[in-house]
Amino acid sequence: MKDVLEEKVPPGEVEAAKALEPERISPKRVAAVITALVLSALIMILNETVLTVALPNLMADLSIRATTAQWLTTGFMLTMAVVIPTTGFMLQRFTTKSLFVAAMLLFIAGTALATIAPTFAVLLIARIVQAGGTAIILPLLMTTTLTSVPVQHRGTVMGLNSVVISVAPAIGPTLSGAIIDSLNWRWVFGLMIPVAIIVFLFGVFAIKTGKETRKAPLDVLSVILSAFAFGGIVYALSSIADLMEGAWAPLVALIVGVIALVLFINRQRALRKTESDLLDLRPFKVHNFRISVVIVMIAMATMLGTVMVMPIFMQNGMGLGTLTIGLALLPGGLIQGIVSPIVGRIYDKVGPRPIVIPGAVLLAGGQWLLGSVHIDTPIATIVAFHTVFCIGMAMLMTPLMTVALGALPRAQYGHGSAIMNTLQQLAGAAGTAVLIAAMTIGTTMASSSGIADNIALVDGVRVAFTVGGILGLVAIVFAPFVRRLQPEADH
Repeated sequence: MKDVLEEKVPPGEVEAAKALEPERISPKRVAAVITALVLSALIMILNETVLTVALPNLMADLSIRATTAQWLTTGFMLTMAVVIPTTGFMLQRFTTKSLFVAAMLLFIAGTALATIAPTFAVLLIARIVQAGGTAIILPLLMTTTLTSVPVQHRGTVMGLNSVVISVAPAIGPTLSGAIIDSLNWRWVFGLMIPVAIIVFLFGVFAIKTGKETRKAPLDVLSVILSAFAFGGIVYALSSIADLMEGAWAPLVALIVGVIALVLFINRQRALRKTESDLLDLRPFKVHNFRISVVIVMIAMATMLGTVMVMPIFMQNGMGLGTLTIGLALLPGGLIQGIVSPIVGRIYDKVGPRPIVIPGAVLLAGGQWLLGSVHIDTPIATIVAFHTVFCIGMAMLMTPLMTVALGALPRAQYGHGSAIMNTLQQLAGAAGTAVLIAAMTIGTTMASSSGIADNIALVDGVRVAFTVGGILGLVAIVFAPFVRRLQPEADH
């Protein structure tokens, strides 16, 4: 950390830091801005998993297969992974208000299109438009928090932010389950439109344009390489099941993605000399950022994988309805939402390590407990296991995101947030693909012994959560290496 703080700051970076300087506005105005960004991000992130419970109904309505329907979630993550790396540039070039307006208009337009989509292709386009707005809002929220909130209160505010990032995907299936049980899948989008419009109008009045911007250069080749790199890797990770069935496209996408990523990294290093890089990779030099990114990726991988596996287990294995499944997932999400701000306040007093270590233990423990389920396991027990996991998530996300981004120099806030959010999308795609693939392998092996399909599925689910438990053990190993920020880190 010390070497980062003591390095000579280039003139261009001084301009970048000035572009991120907070306006001298009252705490009430700061609270209003953060509230507008949090509410908009909450609505948008819900969309990442809101269709998990709706997929069977949507498949029947649009006459598509499960592998095709899955692209409504995969396409969302793919677009996020492609757009987010450009947000480091956007945060320097455009004002907070202009980015907020652009993100909300994209999201509202995409949601309206999804509501009336006559075909799968149109619905997929709508999801891509939605994801474009979401990809802008997340780094904007993180960067605004870091530049506007005093360091002694960052943990508390980041606790609120982590509710958005980790809780919203967890309660998405609950909301969609309740809506679909009463209406149909189109209302999942239709009911969001008036809410999004209200948040948009609130944000337009709450966010004032006044910060400095910097005429940051945009390297088109870097954008293209970024799209191929992150897009290719997310596509490959999301298509592991197809790869297991002999499809060659995921393997080609992975090779192209890895090659493009190497070229992208080398180009960013070269462009750094002229301060024209699309994504500043220097945050990886900071110890707390590196360690925190690893654990956050594990947490997001297991969380999104769990959100995908649990509805399949409860619907096809236990024979439960969509509303029951949604309600079963609700307690964990609610408790996570309650715990996250509390964890933030505790972080402000004791630092990350006393929270992160037990959080990693609870996250891993929740996965191992879910790995012990069987077809006769009471729903209350499954809810309890899931809640343990969700508490662990809350104890990890808030302190890790605060300590990771707070350890960076001010000029690197936007780029650090872009890196963090991009890698979360990669981890989410990987976690979903790996746990689903593990479930498929376990189910196939059990079916070959001649047992009933639903029992075989439960065996596959146990394999999936065992893989999640192993990932959790890796988080436990890394957790003790997170350090408390020193006072001089607030710069």
